[in-house]
Amino acid sequence: MPRFNPLVETLAAPPIPSVFAWGRAYDGRSGPMIDLSQAVPGYPPHPRMLELLGECAASRAFTGYGPIEGEDGLRTAYAEHMSAVYGAPLAAGNVHVTAGCNQAFISAAMAVAGAGDMVLMTDPYYFNQETTLAMLGVRTRFAPCDPDNGFLPDVSALADAITPDVRAVALVSPNNPTGAVYPPALLAAVYELCESRGIWLILDETYRDFLPEGAGRSHDLFTRAGWQDTLIGLYSFSKSFCIPGHRLGAITAGERVVEQVAKIMDNVQICPPRSAQAAVAAALPLLADWREENRREIARRAETLRATMAGVPGWRVGAVGAYFAFIGHPFEGASSAHVAEKLAKEAGVLCLPGSYFGPRQEGYLRFAFANADQATIALLRERLSGFSLAP
Repeated sequence: MPRFNPLVETLAAPPIPSVFAWGRAYDGRSGPMIDLSQAVPGYPPHPRMLELLGECAASRAFTGYGPIEGEDGLRTAYAEHMSAVYGAPLAAGNVHVTAGCNQAFISAAMAVAGAGDMVLMTDPYYFNQETTLAMLGVRTRFAPCDPDNGFLPDVSALADAITPDVRAVALVSPNNPTGAVYPPALLAAVYELCESRGIWLILDETYRDFLPEGAGRSHDLFTRAGWQDTLIGLYSFSKSFCIPGHRLGAITAGERVVEQVAKIMDNVQICPPRSAQAAVAAALPLLADWREENRREIARRAETLRATMAGVPGWRVGAVGAYFAFIGHPFEGASSAHVAEKLAKEAGVLCLPGSYFGPRQEGYLRFAFANADQATIALLRERLSGFSLAP
């Protein structure tokens, strides 16, 4: 019998479908399902976004191959947007458009690390990034984040974990799975650590459009001299435009990095989805106010979740921020998968086990609270207060 690549064959199956299967087994006894599983926007796209997508999809101009790096219109529009967000002089040449942020990560990882090299991640970690590196043969090392410090990375722990074979540090802020927003000073310290050690900082900011009120700029790293030799920024258009099915993400980096990524993309995708790129390029300036109101709405949902969980005995909020909360469950010794499965099937609360994000996270569940409105989030108080693992 032919053999499979062991780096792929030994990976666990994608976790989200198994969680959805738990949800399908729910009999409705506690009311409608509260879906806190996948990070999808809990409100529809703007009507103008849908119009733009339809217009561009119907245009023959976007039916052929396009530039590997992405459409000039989107690269320019996004560079201008990034320049305003970070107060930095970024240009289209600093942007490579990808088919979603997962593709942005795999392209960035392949550009800087090969089989046998090491990438340093935090624990907990985003599972798709860990499995991406595993199937590439890139080894991973994990620096633990202290729950008592809101799951923020510890710079000294990262520094201790950097050995000569480490090619990059990969961070996600606002974080998936915890929701923790890394302060600018912390990101600056990690950047300076990477710069001093001559390694890359891959910073995934998929959820940066949902920072809490008054957070300000997430960092100043793109304004620093020589940032191109240390920083690779990742982003997704899926969340803020509510179009995850159209698969659009972006890499912001120095032109040398963009050149390497283009080699990878030419063999993986050839070009990102073209009509969606044209639609998003037009929508970026048009829908700025709508996106800002959505940011405020997600912040309100985060506050509702905090208030709701405060009234649930035994449960605790490990961290909460943009889109996600990492919730400690009260069932000591029980596996997080068992807790999550029983929650779905009996209480109608669909969420992800903490173990999906690292073996040290059995005491936690990930709630993607952005999927639910405030009234729905408030229902968690009754559902969780009455929940038990007893048969």
